[in-house]
Order: sequence, then C-alpha cells, then structure tokens
Amino acid sequence: MQNLDVQVVSTARHWAQTHELWLCTVLSTYGSSPRPPGAMMVIRKDGQYCGSLSGGCVEESFIARMRDNAFSAPSQLVRYGDGGYEPDRALPCGGVLDILVEKLLPGSGALAYLGQMYDALISATAMTKRVTLPAPCSSLEPAEYGSRTAVHIIGDAVTLTLSAPPRLVIGGLSSVAVYCANFALALGFETLVCEHREEVLNILAADLAAGVTLIKQFPAFYLERQGCHPGTAILSLTHDPRIDDLTMMEAVNLPAFYIGAMGSHKNSLRRKERLVMYGDVTPQQLSRIHAPVGLRIGSKTPAEIALSIMADIVRHKNGLASE
Repeated sequence: MQNLDVQVVSTARHWAQTHELWLCTVLSTYGSSPRPPGAMMVIRKDGQYCGSLSGGCVEESFIARMRDNAFSAPSQLVRYGDGGYEPDRALPCGGVLDILVEKLLPGSGALAYLGQMYDALISATAMTKRVTLPAPCSSLEPAEYGSRTAVHIIGDAVTLTLSAPPRLVIGGLSSVAVYCANFALALGFETLVCEHREEVLNILAADLAAGVTLIKQFPAFYLERQGCHPGTAILSLTHDPRIDDLTMMEAVNLPAFYIGAMGSHKNSLRRKERLVMYGDVTPQQLSRIHAPVGLRIGSKTPAEIALSIMADIVRHKNGLASE
C-alpha cells in the first residue's frame, strides 16, 4: 500500500491523460484538522476523487462548488473555516483550512508536471513548487529533504516544499517488529523489514501487512549498501546482539532522524559497551541511539511496546522531541 499522497499523484497521472483535474494541496491548518500541511487530493470533473483534505465536509463542498465552475483559474487559494478566501464554510471541528487549488487540463503538460511530482515522491527526495496566483505552477525543482512541509506565501507568490513520505527500516523480525511495521504503514511511512533468518520468516512474515516491503537480507548489509535519507527511522527489535549490534553500528553512520533498539536498561548499557569496544562507535554516535526504545507508557504486550515506539518516532518526526 502506497502512502496516500503518492496514491493521489499516481491516480492524477492516470486521469490526466483524458480528464480535466483539480489538484488540491493543504497549505496550513489552524485548530483541529485531520490532514496536515502537504496533504493532497485530486478531483475529476465528474466528482470522482482520490485523497482527502478533511473528514468529508470539505470534499463535499468542494465538489459542489467545482460543478458550479467556482475554480476556473489555473491556481487559487481557498479557505475553509472562519473568514478568508471563498468559499467560506465553517468546519465542524472548528478549525481553519487553507488550500492551494490547481486546475490541470488533460494532456502532455499535466502529465509532465505530475510525473515530476511522482518521481520526487517515490525516489525519497523533496521538491519545491512555486506558484504565482492565478497562473499555473512556474517552477518545480529538487529541494533538501525535510520531515515537515514548508509553506511561504508572500502576496500572490506561493512556495511549497513537499517531502517524500517518511521511511521506517526495521532490522529483523519479532512480534514487536511486526506491530511496528503495520502501525508505521497505517501512519503513512514507507515501511521496510530486513530479515534473513528463514525460521523466523516462516513464523512471522505472514503477519506483516500487504504494504510492508520484506527484504530477505541481513539488516546491517542492507544499510551498508543502500544507506538512507534523512526522513528515515531505523529500528532493531530482535533481542539478538548479532543482529541488533551490527544494525546499530551501521545506523549511527547514516543520516536517519531516529535510531532505536529494544532491551532493558541493563541490556542497553551492555550493548553500548559492546558498540564502543567492538564497533568503534563514538559517544556522539551513541547518543543518537534510543535504548530502551519507546515512550514510557507502562507497555507490556508486543502491541503496546510497538505503540510506544511508534509514538516516539512520530514525536521526533513532528519536531516535538525537545518538549
């Protein structure tokens, strides 16, 4: 299963061959909102759509106004909530939602534009989109990866930097790893599990959700050869030092935003000693490892432990680690 926004752009590419489209991107939210900045939705003239902007109320209103030709410009800003751009519609949650709406005509121009966006999203990079209202997008170029969408609006100039979905790489399968992988997928992460042990694969692989990518390779070898981008979290959750230690040795040399390993405080301390002694890991590198991994919520079961781990990863991804 692809990240929802990747699905949106992929669907838009297919529809743009023959259909007039409206590509909608959330620019900012105030108050309660179910979709973050950067979230996308694409709508056809006949009302079919992929993606979402809210819990449903915005989508219904947008489609109704689209059919009344309210969105005829190549680009425009729309605000839902209190005040601002038309249409002005109160949201049940009491929030405010600002949306960039781009009208795309079928043909080669839209296909090339959407193709650039799709390539950036699936190649785990970032892109900056520049739009001067009410004209079409004037620039779409590579950008430095960031875990959150960056939006700047000055007059009629809109600059929007979108990053590929965050990635989770899990070194080795375990009952906790299975829950982490499946939770991560639901949270919009591109999720990869590296597992080389046939006996473990035979027991646990079937429990992974359909969208999880299973790589039958020793985790440390995968990280050494493939590396990662800055939007990656790396976990090792096997309790096997032959796997966890080597995974951590590779992970601390990569630009991952989160690195974690499972174990008690005593075992985590012993692991750090081994990493220093045998892996030449520096104190600065050690400080990047979250061990014991996860938030302290009194978790006992594999599902609860995985929940605590993914909550901490999301906290770091969203820039709240210092709070």
